[in-house]
Amino acid sequence: MNSHPPLGQTGSAIRNAPGVPVIRAINWGGLRTLYIKEVRRFFKVHLQTIWAPAITTLLFLIVFTIATGAKRPVQVGGVDIPFADFIAPGLIISQGMMGPAFANASFSLLVGKIQGTIVDYLQPPLSTGELLGALVGGAMTRAFIVGFICWLAMALWPDVHVFPRHPVAILWFGFLGAMFLSLLGVLTSIWAEKFDHAAAVTNFVIAPLSLLSGTFYSVDRLAPAFRAFSHANPFFYIISGFRYGFLGTADSPVLLGSAVILAIDVALALVCYALLRRGWRLKS
Repeated sequence: MNSHPPLGQTGSAIRNAPGVPVIRAINWGGLRTLYIKEVRRFFKVHLQTIWAPAITTLLFLIVFTIATGAKRPVQVGGVDIPFADFIAPGLIISQGMMGPAFANASFSLLVGKIQGTIVDYLQPPLSTGELLGALVGGAMTRAFIVGFICWLAMALWPDVHVFPRHPVAILWFGFLGAMFLSLLGVLTSIWAEKFDHAAAVTNFVIAPLSLLSGTFYSVDRLAPAFRAFSHANPFFYIISGFRYGFLGTADSPVLLGSAVILAIDVALALVCYALLRRGWRLKS
């Protein structure tokens, strides 16, 4: 028998018959393309997505240090820390990193649903994990860029000391915090049907948790009821662990905070994966 394919057909055409998957492992090319698309999207409006949150974070630092006195000590773990040194790490992670991460992740799928271009995310040969990874990766990239700019500006600011004492803790809690808000942003973009829904999450969930997380005060000085509320706030563990990387002391056990946030990130990732796989509010 003739083992050659029929005239006009190639061996690859026979092997890749309709319905047979061509990409059997991770689609690195597609994952990289979507990630680059997400990064380029926020770089095109960098004044709004990068410089605006960085300047806002610095304004928070200026206003609070002028109003309260940059050298007024705050006791953290039994150690007196100058107020400016105390709030600087919290501002970097909460305002400079987690806020932009949520804003970026909550925009992609939502604008696709509103403008009718959601097919651009659902039609390409990307698995659910690859789609989620690209969206989260783009948001985390924006978070680390804004956070680095904030840290560099604060490092040059007089009377503010943000020298890293434990770089691993800074990178680890920065990673956990950016991923937490990125996944929360993806979950919001899946659920939301208009920009008002995403804004409601920002105003009534993200902002209160961020401001009541110990960014501007030490939870050790709070009343027991408010201290218990702070310890139930996941933002508190992120900020406390991130601050530990700069100050060498924290309001809570660093390993406990790491375990809590890691568990929340895994749970959020599984929820986002399941909803994306089902196409909930995306394919209807």
